Amino acid sequence: MATEPRPRFTPEEYLARERQSESKSEYLHGEIFAMTGASRRHNRIVLNTAISLDLQLRGTGCEVYSTDMRVRVPEMDLYTYPDIAAACGEPRFEDGELDTLLNPVLIVEVLSKTTESYDRGMKFSYYRTLPSLSEYLLFSQERVHAEHFVREASDRWVLTETDDPTKTLELPSIGCTLALSDVYDRVFS
Repeated sequence: MATEPRPRFTPEEYLARERQSESKSEYLHGEIFAMTGASRRHNRIVLNTAISLDLQLRGTGCEVYSTDMRVRVPEMDLYTYPDIAAACGEPRFEDGELDTLLNPVLIVEVLSKTTESYDRGMKFSYYRTLPSLSEYLLFSQERVHAEHFVREASDRWVLTETDDPTKTLELPSIGCTLALSDVYDRVFS
């Protein structure tokens, strides 16, 4: 039995629908994909990370956004909602709605069973096309584990991983540090 083809939308149609919707969806190459809710662990990691970064970024030229700030990846025809995005200098937005960021320097994703391979694979390859992006950070919600990718001048990405809850990550793109003990505070209790 053949399946019905998915309807195709222009970016403008997607944004018009998305801005009226009570739920979030992502857009890729004309298709719209509904997003599912997040677990308690996922939410704790996002909240802990966003609070830590926001406190450190006060009074600097950087801003941190969590979960509801859409990011556009023009080269890949993608609109997505990273768990956390940070921009430094003047944040650039798609339009006057100020709800679609164009120039993140840092993106953070919390891995789930359903998104882990996409976040590590295709989504990261899409994000790498953003000229502004300098760092990509992945956190497991199943155990203490961080994967930190940093873009070097040669446009090569260098990975550092740790499972050590006493470690602190240096985030040069935004001039912050991130203690894993803060990221995972009250996550497994």
